[in-house]
Amino acid sequence: MGSVPNMNGDSFNLFDKRQTAVGCYAEPCCPNNKNHPGAAPLVAPFLYLGAKNGLPATKTGNIEVPADADKAHAFQAPGPNDIRGPCPGLNTMANHHFISHDGITNLAEMLDAQQNCFNVGYDLAMALAVIGIALSGDPVTTKLSIGCDATPRTSAVGSLLGEELGIDAHNLDWPVIKSPTKLTISNQKFEADTSLSRSDYYFNAPDDFTFNATLFAMMDQTVQGSFTLPNMVKFMGMRYTQSLTTNPTFYFGPKVVLLYGAASFLFRLFPNFVSGDTAPPILKFVAPFFGANQTNTGFKNPKFIFSGGERFPDDWHNRQTPLTLANVADDFVTMYGMAPVLLGGNVGVNNFDALNTTGISGVTNGSFKGATAQQIICLFYQIATENLPTTVGGTVTSLSNAVIALVIKNLNPLPVFVGCPLRTS
Repeated sequence: MGSVPNMNGDSFNLFDKRQTAVGCYAEPCCPNNKNHPGAAPLVAPFLYLGAKNGLPATKTGNIEVPADADKAHAFQAPGPNDIRGPCPGLNTMANHHFISHDGITNLAEMLDAQQNCFNVGYDLAMALAVIGIALSGDPVTTKLSIGCDATPRTSAVGSLLGEELGIDAHNLDWPVIKSPTKLTISNQKFEADTSLSRSDYYFNAPDDFTFNATLFAMMDQTVQGSFTLPNMVKFMGMRYTQSLTTNPTFYFGPKVVLLYGAASFLFRLFPNFVSGDTAPPILKFVAPFFGANQTNTGFKNPKFIFSGGERFPDDWHNRQTPLTLANVADDFVTMYGMAPVLLGGNVGVNNFDALNTTGISGVTNGSFKGATAQQIICLFYQIATENLPTTVGGTVTSLSNAVIALVIKNLNPLPVFVGCPLRTS
């Protein structure tokens, strides 16, 4: 591509708004479906990988998802009272009733759905679910909104963590960040700057969760319809440069390991694995997971609109073998090593401060350069247990006792975390 566009302004004309109140994720305007159906149960012969009740899967992959005759998991677009957020995978699973269609899910649902739908390994499924709940949900009920703040529906009796902001969450009000006299780094909990298909918080705050067709087109044009590892590294580098040079509150901290993980899903989880674990990550199979419909042809100047809902492609099959946390850590080391960038953030456009916090697994001198896969695995654990810096001057502190208890119960027993500093209380 030529010059990198500034994502502030007319580039947002292809947005689809995914909340009842435009651009709002706060609890008062979060969609509220009085009907909470829960995930549709798996009924023989449609048992997929056999994961149920939050336990490990019992079958191998290369299974069609959803099966043609499985009407319980056919696509259903979200209604005006259903919550959707920035994660294509979660939105897809909700639209197919593998997690509750209203967008309020829980630990067991997320474990079952990730395994049955995508053949995500149990350790990776557990790590992602626990991190989501720890950062944005309720550690007691294990409930989580896949989008906006639904605290009255996710918490038990009041929230132990205050507002449970959901996957959409940023801990900063728009008037503060947008003030021309006070440019403050955004406090990111889960969704981050340089997303593949969502705008930086600064440019469309508080809406950094809505599908951005312009960014998706930019990605497709960059990778020429082939979402391979090297091509995704190229696009992620462009997004980093774009945010660095145009976003005065740009922040790229340790939690970007989750962003790299999400990028790897495009070539590790989204292809149509009709035979084995080797399949081309082409637009035909990637686009439906984002709800992206192309309105023209070719890669020179692609145009997309939102289809109305993320979905599994027709006749789609999941991986044969589970995608593990170790696999994701290996991909991160490879991807970051191909194009290492500094961690930190802007205080004003092109006024970048490198992250200088110590004690973060895999980070040395504000960079992941030289990090090992084992250090990245330990970082996933650290993200679940500690308030890693969400600002340039932020510090590392522990999360609540309820979160620590959730982690000790669910992450400590996993063999993948052997060798990491584990919490015991």
